[in-house]
Amino acid sequence: MADMRIGGLASGMDTDQIIMDLMKAERIPLDKMEQKKQYLEWQRDDYRDMNKMMFDFSNLIFDGVMKHGTYTQKSVTASDSSKVSIQNINSTTDLSGTIEVGSLAKAATIVSEDTGIVDPKATLSTSMGLTGTQKISIKSILKDGTLDATGKTIEFDPATETLNSLISKINQQTGVSVFFDEQSKKLSVTAKNTGDAAGNDIVLEDLSGTFFETLRLEETPVNSANTFTGTRQEGANASFTYNGLTTTRPSNTFQINGFEITLKGTTTTPITFSSKPDTDKILEKIVKFVDEYNKLIEKVNGELNEKNYRDFKPLTAEQKEAMEEKEIELWEEKARSGTLRNDSVLSSAMNKMRVDLYTPVSGGTSGTDQLSQIGIKTSSNYLERGKLIIDEAKLREAISKDPNAIYEIFGKDGATSGEQGIARRLRETLKDTMDSVEKKAGKASSTNNTFSLGRLLNNMDNQIDRFEDRLIQVEDRYWRQFTAMEKAIQRSNQQSMYLMQQFGGGM
Repeated sequence: MADMRIGGLASGMDTDQIIMDLMKAERIPLDKMEQKKQYLEWQRDDYRDMNKMMFDFSNLIFDGVMKHGTYTQKSVTASDSSKVSIQNINSTTDLSGTIEVGSLAKAATIVSEDTGIVDPKATLSTSMGLTGTQKISIKSILKDGTLDATGKTIEFDPATETLNSLISKINQQTGVSVFFDEQSKKLSVTAKNTGDAAGNDIVLEDLSGTFFETLRLEETPVNSANTFTGTRQEGANASFTYNGLTTTRPSNTFQINGFEITLKGTTTTPITFSSKPDTDKILEKIVKFVDEYNKLIEKVNGELNEKNYRDFKPLTAEQKEAMEEKEIELWEEKARSGTLRNDSVLSSAMNKMRVDLYTPVSGGTSGTDQLSQIGIKTSSNYLERGKLIIDEAKLREAISKDPNAIYEIFGKDGATSGEQGIARRLRETLKDTMDSVEKKAGKASSTNNTFSLGRLLNNMDNQIDRFEDRLIQVEDRYWRQFTAMEKAIQRSNQQSMYLMQQFGGGM
């Protein structure tokens, strides 16, 4: 049973207020612990913000200046784009010349006579009189212009299968597309790939049953009375003359020297074409890299040099109650300042990144091995702490002259750091830095015991819990002492009243 607490009834003192004031003094060490805990949490969050920014920058490097495809972007022009279109796929060199289109590639088709089918939604046993398990084979031309010797097989039960459902299966599972026209009652079969396979480009066969034979679409039916009566149009290859060389392709879209060419129509006069680096798109990626690099080093250097206001400690809950919201915001802005000041990991990263940028890239084939050669240099203003500046005219000229040389500066791979491109070096430095920061501050999914600041926070929580238990004991002790005093005063008062009564009674 808890001791009864007696206020200042006998002494006339405000015992509650006195004990509250005494406890304020006792709480000072606890307030300092909570302030330290808050500061550690701020520091942890600021480290994580740094890691998030470095992670985003590393991804931007990977998707931008380090990717070979960034530098193969080209603008291609053709004198008649309605007949021929050309786009670069993976070529690092340019192309130019003429092309004449003699004929376009066509897909093979087979069209049946009137099938007599009235309702394509009825079962095939009803609409075509088929019985027993049916198994069909469909062979068609492949993308490379050869016939698929294996083909695709489909098995079905006429009692449950309809023409519509079978057509759906054929269209999904084979290299042909089938269409039934309810108006003419005819069935068309079209190869999905164009080209001439030097023979039948579509081969329809009944492996069991008589589906194709009944439609008179099978070349070698069992019943000779049901011989093929459909209309067959074999596929055709595209024929064209490229820079004086006449050749063919099974498709109207094909690649030559890393460029994709699409034939759209026949020509009567040669079409001229040429390509050149898409300077604007390549420049855009490099400018984005420089902008984000500048933002990163500005942020990190700002944190490293941010002033630490030692007189501004994190506010306690009691202090916040006595302040306006704007006052709290301004106070905490200074209290939080300098959490990463002079941090060795971040400082080392800044130094290493500068080395990454300005160490020449060795082993290249272009003779270009430094950023300054393509118009990127460091700001002469020392206050900007290594900010990169772009000479756009010089960079454009370098891109137009040799995009591959730009790629080697940024993305070249190599066995040593000196042989690697700047982008690869930077990503390695960023990775090492993020790993070190994570050991200090963890990440959102980390538990406290897996990183150093988290272990400190756990320790602080334990200290706070122990001290709060101690404060409860101290407060109880104060109350016991004041209660004892009140009881003593009360007894003294009672004795005084008794004596006064005794003295008064004898007069």
